[in-house]
Amino acid sequence: QVQLVESGGGLVQPGGSLRLSCAASGSIFTPNVMGWYRQAPGKQRELVATATSRRITNYADSVKGRFTISRDNAKKTVYLQMNSLKPEDTAVYYCNVEGHTTTWAAYAKWGQGTQVTVSS
Repeated sequence: QVQLVESGGGLVQPGGSLRLSCAASGSIFTPNVMGWYRQAPGKQRELVATATSRRITNYADSVKGRFTISRDNAKKTVYLQMNSLKPEDTAVYYCNVEGHTTTWAAYAKWGQGTQVTVSS
């Protein structure tokens, strides 16, 4: 079974920074793709950023230049450094991890979500 533990959300003023973390555990190989999505009230969940096991990254246009995704494959952990935060970044942020278990079953797992609120 795959478990994800997210941390790092909170309340921050506009222009501030936060760092999210998501650690995967269980009988799994290094995840193929680890990423972050977000969902604001009344809106659909949207991609924020993803990173492959070879650290190829992809970002939503709205966060390019402000957010940085990184991962530690040894710890099976993905991070999202969020700088220059704006009120429109307010959302619940979800970690998503895709890969294979040690019995070669494919999985795609969502984290429980962490609230990020940008407000003065």
